Amino acid sequence: MDKILIVDDSPVQANFLSSILSPDYEVTVVHTAEEGLGQAKAVEYSLILLDVIMPGMDGFQLLKMLQEEVILRHTPVILITSLNDIQNEERGLTLGAVDYITKPFHPAIVRARVHTHINLYKYRTQIEREATVDQLTGVPNRRRYDEVSVQRWQDAIRLGVPFSVCMFDIDKFKVYNDTFGHPAGDKVIKAVAETASSMLRRGTDFFARYGGEEFVALILGGGSENDFAHLCRVHQAVEELHIAHNPEVSPWVTISIGGISVLPKAESSFDTYLKMADAMLYDAKRFGRNQVVWTNERMEQRREK
Repeated sequence: MDKILIVDDSPVQANFLSSILSPDYEVTVVHTAEEGLGQAKAVEYSLILLDVIMPGMDGFQLLKMLQEEVILRHTPVILITSLNDIQNEERGLTLGAVDYITKPFHPAIVRARVHTHINLYKYRTQIEREATVDQLTGVPNRRRYDEVSVQRWQDAIRLGVPFSVCMFDIDKFKVYNDTFGHPAGDKVIKAVAETASSMLRRGTDFFARYGGEEFVALILGGGSENDFAHLCRVHQAVEELHIAHNPEVSPWVTISIGGISVLPKAESSFDTYLKMADAMLYDAKRFGRNQVVWTNERMEQRREK
């Protein structure tokens, strides 16, 4: 059931709105802007109904604060007001409100507008989700990786914890496609993605398709030894799928992995370490493929087949 937050200092008005909407939605009511901001940060709502006139912080101020929060700026806000003039309507819409509901409330109008904006929100959310998911494998795509990598890198700097970035590549994938055809190749990409992502599901892990037969993983807080060992297990799990390859190349489909673990500093660049991870992947291929090559910021390299 979709969740709605009502922020209104009048218990009578708020309860009336809640009674109109609660048969179809899960409704939460708070009576101050401060409570509204806290509740909006704590719970994911499909819509916020916000009274304009409130003591202390008014609805316009709260709307501005909601728009400044990255995780909240796309949550639709309908303003509730008895102010029926163009100036205030323009101000609210300029600040980011999607609509107005004026007092006194007409239940049919309230339900219709709420229904419309929740459906629009759900549609937009679905489109945005699909735009960041790789359609073949179901894992995050390059676009989502570009967004998450920046945030995870900043989180590691802020928290002062180790950060690992690693690149995956399916060995001799062109030969596989030439031998078995592209539909079979797509199944291999999907199988590798499912296996790796199933082992990188912790809240500190992120796994995405980088492009073609390449994947990327980001791990926060693990450290070089732990992350190297974990990626060795991922590497082994793919080989143990026993997907037949061209026998002139290898009995089974395998992957090569290159990675690096660092303790990020404010002055350091994520792109620098991404290039190092890619260099480790290149070394894994140069040393014969089907292995994990890892390093740390002191460039102490480790390898495991």
